Amino acid sequence: MKTKNKFFSNFKSIFLAIFIALLIRSFLFEPFNIPSGSMKPNLLVGDFIFVSKWSYGFSKHSLPFSIPLIPNKIFSKDPKRGDIAVFKTPENNRTDYIKRIIGLPGDKIQIKNGIVIINNSEIVRKRTDDFIDYGKDNNIERKRKYKEYFFNKEFEILDLTDNGIVDNTSIFTVPQNHYFVLGDNRDNSQDSRFINTVGFIPSENLVGKAQFIFFSLQNSRFLEIWKWPKAIRYNRIFKKIE
Repeated sequence: MKTKNKFFSNFKSIFLAIFIALLIRSFLFEPFNIPSGSMKPNLLVGDFIFVSKWSYGFSKHSLPFSIPLIPNKIFSKDPKRGDIAVFKTPENNRTDYIKRIIGLPGDKIQIKNGIVIINNSEIVRKRTDDFIDYGKDNNIERKRKYKEYFFNKEFEILDLTDNGIVDNTSIFTVPQNHYFVLGDNRDNSQDSRFINTVGFIPSENLVGKAQFIFFSLQNSRFLEIWKWPKAIRYNRIFKKIE
């Protein structure tokens, strides 16, 4: 009898812990890791970040596996220009992407020679020191870096070439309840410029706002603990995401 009671007590404790973890993940914070270089120089491959789930309200995509328990969107909040957001791609409503929100509903956006133009106003950018990147073999690569003066924000971007395939685009008009996103690594990012694969992001597909980096590894997997002493990027831990 004691064994049976102990089993049920342990089961309840485990169930409660899982339930609390799911609540935190669904409505407060969710961890993500950065798998690609599309957001360099601000987010690097191997960064582990926390995303605030309440920042834009809640939808089915706030829940694990996008379980359709929340109709449409509740407690909806509008993102701000320049936010770095995690969202589900409209192509399959399953894949998580992270990009910077550039265009709001009703905006007209065009890229000319790599310069972003919003509602006929060019976004000013200035060349800065090169970004020092590290390849898979820790070989050093220098990449062109700019500071972009984006309305009331300033952030750094990469522009690797003057002849990128989406350095010149037609005019995009952002539909209502949708957003236009770009990667900070402008020549290596699948984003809203690719209308057939990513395109405009529906409001309900926004998962949350990237807030800070809580861990970071260079050229190492999380479970390769023996590599941590050399792989941890200590200067990136608890770094706020701008």
